[in-house]
Amino acid sequence: MITEPRGEPAYHWLFGDQLGPHFLTGAGTGTGGTGGSRSRAGGKIVMIESRSVFRRRRFHRAKAHLVLSAMRHRAAELGDRVRYIRAGSYREGLARATGGASVTVHHPTSHAALRFVRSLEQVTVLPARGFLVSAGQFADWTGAGPDGPGPGRVRMEDFYRRVRRELRLLMDGDEPAGGRWNLDSDNREPPPRQDSLPVPRPYLPREDAVDEEVRRDLDRWEADGEVSFAGRDGPRLFPATRAEALRALRRFTEKRLGSFGPWEDAVLSDDWAMSHSLLSPALNLGLLDPAECVTAAEDAYRAGKVPLNSAEGFVRQIAGWREYMWHLYWSLGDEYRHSNALGHHRPLPGWFAELDAGAVTARCLATALTGVRDRAWTHHIPRLMILGNWALQRGWDPLAVTDWFHRSFADGYDWVMLPNVIGMSQYADGGRITTKPYLCGGSYINRMSDLCGDCAYRPDRRTGERACPVTAGYWYFLERNRPLLEGNPRVARSLHGLDRLTDLPEVVRQEEARGDAAP
Repeated sequence: MITEPRGEPAYHWLFGDQLGPHFLTGAGTGTGGTGGSRSRAGGKIVMIESRSVFRRRRFHRAKAHLVLSAMRHRAAELGDRVRYIRAGSYREGLARATGGASVTVHHPTSHAALRFVRSLEQVTVLPARGFLVSAGQFADWTGAGPDGPGPGRVRMEDFYRRVRRELRLLMDGDEPAGGRWNLDSDNREPPPRQDSLPVPRPYLPREDAVDEEVRRDLDRWEADGEVSFAGRDGPRLFPATRAEALRALRRFTEKRLGSFGPWEDAVLSDDWAMSHSLLSPALNLGLLDPAECVTAAEDAYRAGKVPLNSAEGFVRQIAGWREYMWHLYWSLGDEYRHSNALGHHRPLPGWFAELDAGAVTARCLATALTGVRDRAWTHHIPRLMILGNWALQRGWDPLAVTDWFHRSFADGYDWVMLPNVIGMSQYADGGRITTKPYLCGGSYINRMSDLCGDCAYRPDRRTGERACPVTAGYWYFLERNRPLLEGNPRVARSLHGLDRLTDLPEVVRQEEARGDAAP
């Protein structure tokens, strides 16, 4: 429930993922003409750097660096307009900053944060910002109610088409540009036979004195035993300011978007960025508004600078999938995080939790885990079809897997990872978001990457010393979960394949013996 402030509020509170100018203006909810009631963010600005956030969970060091750098940069930009409080907790910081005076805040991005701000009598919650579609619109479109989406809810493809129609995105009159809504079939090319894509490098920011201060503070907190981090904190890779974010967007749309589409799902071991935008951390910090991202992509297409399949693929990621995940997060409710339809309860092994890529022989998994360890980022195929696929095959607890993705990725937030991991990656909701488990063997990875060529394992072998653990794990998963999946027509062909495997008992014994050891 959104409430309206009584009178002019004394303070407006910015969370660390509400750092763009659209969190301070008085425009309506949403962007691109999708707004609802006007929000009244007035008074002095408050920002709270809460140490308890890092004490509660073991975040990636580079992610902690990015968030603190972005917050401190924003405070420096706001100058005398902001009271920037460093405190042990949000409650303590808010008391110190406001003395109990009235406060407004835009709808936070997690269930826990929303419960907290609603528990504070002095705080008025304003509509959410940073998304294209309002909560009311989503509920109207899908039949969502207080108990979650009702029978009228739409799949992502239907939702995406509705958003494009409503916002006039890539539309020619009443029809989609080019005559097709979905150009995924044009965007599944395997990578070229070279070490990297023939595209200009992505925008990379330069660190400054704020970053140096953040790194010193993180070093001190770790040395004092206050907090513990995972991963490496190398030079900052993602924007921490609005100006950096705009430069990154411009670099992508002018130099890299044109080649994004065809190789959207491809992986090269020596090209971590490929043609991806790398804008998700900036978007999820609130430094960019999604409307300006999709508008920039459409403008590039209309000007003849990029092909339609690349523009549509990028627009689909933001106006389709990102929006859909945000609204599902809220409509499915907080209990959704405990979904576990497959009954997976195994804990994450230490090598995975600690990002120990050196312990892994399988080149696909080692490469993906190295990306997380060194950059707190990989693109969506390593996330879904390598890291998530392995966790699903091994039967790891889906909530623990979700928490790992949340803590380990620079763009990871509860609203992002809960539906993406619980629903899509781990199929823990039994099909409420996707119609089948996202599962693959080594043949898919071999087709879409260069990772199998120099690997110690062979993607076409299920048993023996050189058996691919991903291929063997694929069949092991299907055999283990056959009773739960037999009624799903989208996996019927794979399940029938089990009956043709003469070595299935050996595969099962092999994989049970492997357990959760690093493959």
